[in-house]
Amino acid sequence: MALTARVVVGAMRLEDVGAVHDIERLSFVTPWPAYAFEQELKSNRLAHYLVARAGERVVGFAGAWLMVDESHITTFGVHPDWRRQGIGRQLLLSLFDVSVRIGARRMTLEVRASNDVAQALYRSFGFADAGRRPRYYTDDGEDAIVMTTPELDGPIMRDVVAAERARLDP
Repeated sequence: MALTARVVVGAMRLEDVGAVHDIERLSFVTPWPAYAFEQELKSNRLAHYLVARAGERVVGFAGAWLMVDESHITTFGVHPDWRRQGIGRQLLLSLFDVSVRIGARRMTLEVRASNDVAQALYRSFGFADAGRRPRYYTDDGEDAIVMTTPELDGPIMRDVVAAERARLDP
């Protein structure tokens, strides 16, 4: 899995919103509007957003909210031209690090029932199916699969994260 350029993950900034929104529009049938990301960055103290940069170019993004002791992944996307190069793995590993830092005990998310590629990525990070939300997606009524991790500080997740770090930094 060779990257075409060195990719670094860091905090999302207001000036990244345009590029993030471009990726949203290319990735999702019903994208978040740009102002939603601006509001998240400016006023949601529970929100933590990251971007993946190849040089100065934003090529992916991810976000999570700390809900009591749970890090809930709210959004996640990689530019179509940059997929299948390990960027999603980098973002997910960085979200894990953020989640531990902010005191989360688990990570959760919803994913389209038809999105096998995303589900496989999440499963490789220890996520398992925890439920189903019927007709969750308003654009087409598709179900969402709810996925969650084991305890972030437990042996299962320590092993998963160690393996992912080794995979990304051989």
